[in-house]
Amino acid sequence: MEQVQQRGFYLDEITEGVVYRHAPGRTITEADNVLFSTLSMNPQALHLDAAYSAGQPFGQRLVNSMLTLATLVGLSVGHLTQGTIVANLGFEDVRFPAPLFHGDTLYAQTVLTAKRPSASRPGQGVATFEHTGRNQDDVVVAVATRHVLMWLSEADHLAHEAGHR
Repeated sequence: MEQVQQRGFYLDEITEGVVYRHAPGRTITEADNVLFSTLSMNPQALHLDAAYSAGQPFGQRLVNSMLTLATLVGLSVGHLTQGTIVANLGFEDVRFPAPLFHGDTLYAQTVLTAKRPSASRPGQGVATFEHTGRNQDDVVVAVATRHVLMWLSEADHLAHEAGHR
């Protein structure tokens, strides 16, 4: 029986400049925000205290920006990097131009802005992704540039055949 395993793209299968739209979106609930904030030891009143937040400029609690970032990247995994990433190398230029609130739905898209073979790791390469998150009203709420180490298709197939992955 033929088997098909879900995976993301290998580095040599993705194209610079293409917009990859990830589905579905993720509605962020109050429970998500409170749980994430408390699990990550972030007692910021803007995330946890409704009465305090009501008197602040946005008039309500804000979704923890680290939850927004984690969800933004997470929305891309099944589409782009599931089983094809070696390591997350880092982030730069992370911005939150508008707030995300309880009940908002986060939608994500990713553009590959650069890719190159690794000079020190044969069969692997570095991808630079620009992730953009928008709410249900198409307002940009997060942008992040992310660098990842990924498998090239031929190297990964050889590793599978040799039983190393």
